[in-house]
Amino acid sequence: MKNKFIVNEIEISYKKINDNDYICLTDMLKAKDGEFFITDWLRNGNTLDYISIWERINNPNFNYGEFATIRSRAGANNFKVGVQELVEKTNAISIFASAGRYGGTYAHKDIAFEFGMWISPEFKIYLVTEFQRLKNQEQKHLEWSAKRELAKINYHLQTSAIKEIIVPTLTENQKKFAYTDEADLLNVVLFGKTAKQWRDKNPDKEHTKVNIRDYATLHQLLILANMESYNARMIAKKIPQDERMTELHEMAKEQMRLLVEIDNRLLLPKG
Repeated sequence: MKNKFIVNEIEISYKKINDNDYICLTDMLKAKDGEFFITDWLRNGNTLDYISIWERINNPNFNYGEFATIRSRAGANNFKVGVQELVEKTNAISIFASAGRYGGTYAHKDIAFEFGMWISPEFKIYLVTEFQRLKNQEQKHLEWSAKRELAKINYHLQTSAIKEIIVPTLTENQKKFAYTDEADLLNVVLFGKTAKQWRDKNPDKEHTKVNIRDYATLHQLLILANMESYNARMIAKKIPQDERMTELHEMAKEQMRLLVEIDNRLLLPKG
């Protein structure tokens, strides 16, 4: 499956290589009026200069001698250099051509943005804006996933406390619901409903593996992780469930208030 985003109704692929984003110039070229090729862009001396500066900063293995030979020919009527030739002769890492189903010419986002300017200044603005929006979404998803994992880790703290403190006091029938009851205690405090109540309201999710917590916000996941840890400590102290619920409700309410306050602060203009 390829990664992609849309700029002015044009679908543009991108790849992640060694934690760097490479954008498909072949796709971007569809936005250029007229019949042009990537080699037309590479013929330009300014393009080559920009690539060499990027390589000097980011690529210790860049072959400046071979590059100088190529650069000296720029501007001549018969000058032409392809991506493959440039890479093979100079060891460039800012751009590459690949074959196959999702093949094409890809360039590091820094270079791709300059290619966008060659297409048109307007296209570059849309390209940068849309790609930044995409990366912001990816970052939020990573943050969500990290907090979801934290909540899962702390869930084990809670289940250990339940196993050691609560389970030994229950009948065989009660033991079947011990872990579910404690999980739903937190669900009710945080989401206002049990897992079953959520499933009843979302029958289309009945046969999937998702649950109420998979739809939690970043703030809710952070609070959930804290609640699980705190609940485990209260269970260890043998505090009754009704008292724990009151404590957890106050804790969740206060933490949500603080998180919203922090968000509002970050949104305020600085000056």
